[in-house]
Amino acid sequence: MKDIQAPVAKKIPETLEIHNDQRIDNYFWMRLSDEQKAAETPDAQTQDVLDYLNAENDYTDSITAHTKDFQKDLFEEMKGRIKEADESVPYKFNGYWYVTKYEEGKDYPIYTRRKESMDAEEEILFDCNEMAEGHAYFRLSGINISPDNKYAAFGIDTVSRRIYTIQIKNLETGEVLPYKIENTTGGSTWANDNKTLFFTRKDAQTLRSNQIFKYKLGEDPTKAELIFEETDETYYAFVYKTKSKKFLVIGSTSTMTSEYQILDANNPDGEFKIFQPRTRGMEYSISHYDDTFYVVTNADGATNFKLMKTPDTATEKDNWVEVIPHREDTMLEDIDIFKDFLVVSERTNGLNRIHIQRWDETAAYYLPFDNETYTAYTTTNIEFDTQTLRYAYNSLTTPSSVIDFDMVTKEKTVKKEQEVLGGKFDKENYASERVWATAEDGTQIPISLVYKKGIKKDGSTPLLLYGYGSYGSTIDPYFSTVRLSLLDRGFIYAIAHIRGGEYLGRQWYENGKLLTKKNTFTDFIDCGKYLAEQHYSSPAHMYAMGGSAGGLLVGAVINMAPDLFNGVIAAVPFVDVVSTMLDESIPLTTGEFDEWGNPKDEEYYHYIKSYSPYDNVEAKAYPNLLVTTGYHDSQVQYWEPAKWVAKLRELKTDDHILLLRTNMEVGHGGASGRFEALKEVAEEYAFLLDLEGISE
Repeated sequence: MKDIQAPVAKKIPETLEIHNDQRIDNYFWMRLSDEQKAAETPDAQTQDVLDYLNAENDYTDSITAHTKDFQKDLFEEMKGRIKEADESVPYKFNGYWYVTKYEEGKDYPIYTRRKESMDAEEEILFDCNEMAEGHAYFRLSGINISPDNKYAAFGIDTVSRRIYTIQIKNLETGEVLPYKIENTTGGSTWANDNKTLFFTRKDAQTLRSNQIFKYKLGEDPTKAELIFEETDETYYAFVYKTKSKKFLVIGSTSTMTSEYQILDANNPDGEFKIFQPRTRGMEYSISHYDDTFYVVTNADGATNFKLMKTPDTATEKDNWVEVIPHREDTMLEDIDIFKDFLVVSERTNGLNRIHIQRWDETAAYYLPFDNETYTAYTTTNIEFDTQTLRYAYNSLTTPSSVIDFDMVTKEKTVKKEQEVLGGKFDKENYASERVWATAEDGTQIPISLVYKKGIKKDGSTPLLLYGYGSYGSTIDPYFSTVRLSLLDRGFIYAIAHIRGGEYLGRQWYENGKLLTKKNTFTDFIDCGKYLAEQHYSSPAHMYAMGGSAGGLLVGAVINMAPDLFNGVIAAVPFVDVVSTMLDESIPLTTGEFDEWGNPKDEEYYHYIKSYSPYDNVEAKAYPNLLVTTGYHDSQVQYWEPAKWVAKLRELKTDDHILLLRTNMEVGHGGASGRFEALKEVAEEYAFLLDLEGISE
């Protein structure tokens, strides 16, 4: 293995200067424009990039050649746990029962419906297996049925850049209408007239969803009318209809501010009216019931959000009346509205809670949960006039269940429990727990753990620590059939609930963004140190994993604490933070300023530069590394991980493994088929297991 030579990327120094500070980027040349990538004949620079990425792939293949059979075994093992012929729990909407199903041996879903009864004849809306033929990547999104049930609008992406083409299918004839609406998010919403469709278009370069159009069925899509354009480059726009079906809503949101406009859904040619003008730092979301809007908001210092209400004829903030006050210890995450019930999703001490109350206030209670590492959330609740609440429940040791709960009788009906095939899984063989690490500033950081019973706490047990810690996104403790391939081979799996997420409320997020971002990285390091101190594992057997912003996390961590982990997987990692945040032409950059800061401001520039993984690579020893990316990634461009690996190769002083795997066909989400994606996981797991000397 030592005789195989790693690729050496050529160096073309590029001087980048701002705020009287110079950075020399030797690998700046790896960045290609979309036009270069799309050209039929590559230019010299494009060819150099392709040659380098392919050389890295060849090197990865060579270094991991001895694990190829093991990867295949892992893939078959993981695939073998999945029920191939499977279908979703039916849900009813507007007189039809909808079901998504998979057939044995097929990668993609089939969308179906039946009129009024599940005994009625099945109608196939979309067979994605047929639609995906001839495409290396395929994703169907945003299925949207007209109120009269005759038409379905849908979006298709065959490139993996999250740019969808919307088409419309006549469900009575099966004909797909000969109109294509390009450069959209894939989502759309019908007005109540069954012929007016509203959709969101993306900027072709930045991929920011910034325009709302109105399209009349049967027209040439080029005649669609632009009715709203979001000109603030830090905002994204979208459109939807309220569950009450009474209002069309245009939303504009940034990381920390939101604004909505409403229009009677029976009057699609009318003028949208602003619900409450945007006020920087004030977030709100709206739900409609009867003649009232319910508003979840952080207004007036309600950091963990509160619930307000206002008449649908007087929606400005001055008219809002409090329904549920702000609570310091509980975050209000979302609401579901029914004809007779209000359902509130909350989070207290990191745990999900679901509160149910009648509008007439004759009953109010919480659903009972009795675990410290569970995940529970409301799911598909489209019907308005029903006393059934549908929610999902799982834990690190318990497969997912979809449950229908009668909010009057309090009876639970398990509609579906995830089956784990293969004949080896018994949840009683696994244990989970939640422990708390002390951060360097004294803050207690929760860690969720799962492992097979009987593991030793002597520091010799391999452990994979996963983290994300950005955008207020919480990684809840969830069940995974794939993860069993690690647990059954003696691994502990741990989730670090670090600051930057919202596991412990909104302040948990605020203390891990902008000029407190480093808390995210030091929290993760302190979680690793705690697990070693408590002898769950040790640096010789500990591994870290993160993807996207979690790739930034592990990239920063290995600069700050290179001896803490034996190996690290960085998936589609956001590692060239300064350069990306300085370039507003790169997709998604402008919308990120409220998360990371704008480095055109000198204070933010120096702070971001102080942790940016690419800018802080040094001549020192690093852990074993597997880095993955997608050539068509629109969210973290491929050149970030490619440059990072090249710089690590140049400077690192160790002889540890350093691998870059670029999927030349896909983007940020990886492979689109349900089984193809498992091959990527099998490669990652084989990398970890091989480092532990486990080969079967």
